[in-house]
Amino acid sequence: MWRVSKNRVAVLKVVSKQLTATAAAEQYGMSRQHLQRLLARYREGGLEAVDPRSRRPKTSPQRASESVRERVIALRIELVAHGLDAGPVTIAWHLEQEGHRAPSPSTIRRILHAANLVTSEPRKRPRSSYIRFEAAQPNETWQSDFTHWRLADGSDVQILNWLDDHSRYLISCTAHQPVTGEDVVTSFLTATDTHGIPASTLTDNGRVYTARHGGGRNAFEYLLPLLGVTQKNGSPFHPQTQGKIERFHQTQKRYLASRPPAHTTAELQQQLDELRDYYNEHRPHRARDRSTPGQSYRATPKALPATGITSPGDFRIRYDQLDIKGKMSIRRAGKMHHLGIGATHARRRVIALGDHTSITVIDLVTGQVLSTHLIEPDRIYWRNQNKVPGRWPGTSNM
Repeated sequence: MWRVSKNRVAVLKVVSKQLTATAAAEQYGMSRQHLQRLLARYREGGLEAVDPRSRRPKTSPQRASESVRERVIALRIELVAHGLDAGPVTIAWHLEQEGHRAPSPSTIRRILHAANLVTSEPRKRPRSSYIRFEAAQPNETWQSDFTHWRLADGSDVQILNWLDDHSRYLISCTAHQPVTGEDVVTSFLTATDTHGIPASTLTDNGRVYTARHGGGRNAFEYLLPLLGVTQKNGSPFHPQTQGKIERFHQTQKRYLASRPPAHTTAELQQQLDELRDYYNEHRPHRARDRSTPGQSYRATPKALPATGITSPGDFRIRYDQLDIKGKMSIRRAGKMHHLGIGATHARRRVIALGDHTSITVIDLVTGQVLSTHLIEPDRIYWRNQNKVPGRWPGTSNM
């Protein structure tokens, strides 16, 4: 069984004088002018010449060159092999960085599909259905959470991350076994030394971030009010509140999975440091209009905490544990100075908060001010102003 095209039948009816051109055009649903063109093509090339012709253009100026197509495929393979984002938008960004004229993301997607480099995934909830929040300025909100990873010997390690909500800039990522409340405080203070103090933090309700569900407060909760930082916690069992840091964990684990397993936390930390540099400075972010997190973080003025403190340069802060005699030491201008808080406070965890004139020592468990010391550059021992004059805290009169 074979089929004859409508064009051939109409032409044959006219050529065999079974129908006039007008009648054939009407009967076969075409204009008389089009039928006359078919008859002219028949006289020049026979019946094959009247078959429908492809409307595809002979040339396509916008078509990606073969070299660009090959580079698109190579970039996809390279990025996936290194556990990096390899979507059409990212590939286009890399092409532009290399000096190519990048095709549109839809063209890149077609190239990847044609090369069988795309794995179909289940349909996801549309982005438009989410209520999306984003801080208006860098340092307006830092999100934090930790995730699990395993070393080469199978031992569990926890990775603590701090991410700027506005720019997606990875403020800090550190490896611990496991993450403790002290690690949260220490990593936060270290980050503020470099990036300034955020106006707020956003975390889940893990014990390292808050003890309020147990009726108390932990070190992190005592620290933030001292700096004027607003603490925000997501609703229990609702990780979408911290969606940006949760999504970053996926990127982080893909990156680590593409590398040889680390044997120690030090090796893992080196991999995390490399990831932080790549993620911040060499990877475009779709949510930031293809600019890198580093570019977005530096592009606009940073938000400030409620106190108006602009940076740790305005004060000194120290998270420490008193010794068995209730003392601690602080280095200032290259000289070591000693503070006596009192033997009754031995081994307590404290925060020492200082400005240009004095240092105040606060108990992290109770929030109680334990001592205040005037900064006296020429003295090795800075006296406790809360104690009786002439007595060194924790000692008898000398």
